[in-house]
Amino acid sequence: MTTDVATRVSELVEPLLEARGAQLYDVVLGGATLQVLVAGVGDLDALADITRDISAALDDDDPMPDRYTLEVSTPGLERTLRVASHFTGAIGERVKVKTNPSIEGARRIDGVLTAADDEGFVVDTGTEQRRLSYGDVERARTVFEWGPPPKPVSPSKKGRART
Repeated sequence: MTTDVATRVSELVEPLLEARGAQLYDVVLGGATLQVLVAGVGDLDALADITRDISAALDDDDPMPDRYTLEVSTPGLERTLRVASHFTGAIGERVKVKTNPSIEGARRIDGVLTAADDEGFVVDTGTEQRRLSYGDVERARTVFEWGPPPKPVSPSKKGRART
């Protein structure tokens, strides 16, 4: 039933997002919360407009059998990777992957996602290329890399005025 609801919500939401130049990233059902993750949103005003559109469409169609809380947001800098399209879209990015306990080898993999297809993906850890199928994964996400830290200023230069 959860998959049916997520599929119906996706069907309702995708045309609304396309009309606003955005894309559906994911639909997540957790308890009484329906989370719609949207990519390609320009700013918070655009996200607010999209939220109103989604809320109205869901009220009209009523795909959820019970009461629920709607959350509409962007996937964020560190995105959860759940389906093949998420992995394909993250090629070239740093990722962290935790495999299922039954999978041989290290359970925690940190590296750059170098390839993805319908069956699985490849992570370059710097020491090996690790190929995994999507069924091997307990959870995966992108990792945002902050720029280098600012250079420290020596105490003797802090008080000097520039001329």
